[in-house]
Amino acid sequence: MNTSKSNIKTFLTGLLVGAAAGAIAGILFAPDKGSETRRKFAEKAKKFKDDLPDQIEALKTAIDQKLNDIKSTSKEV
Repeated sequence: MNTSKSNIKTFLTGLLVGAAAGAIAGILFAPDKGSETRRKFAEKAKKFKDDLPDQIEALKTAIDQKLNDIKSTSKEV
């Protein structure tokens, strides 16, 4: 079970880092003026920060449901 939780934590960390890196790269490579790029970056960062708790909670719920399904299936076998 610890390995499963460790794998989930590693996956979530990678997912969050990848999403942040993708957002940053998309903004930085956009052909806008510097001030416009900074404004967009600030907006995206705020939205990401505001949405993060809900996204994490939804992902935790989905993972818990999957783990419970796996436990139920393994008990039946």
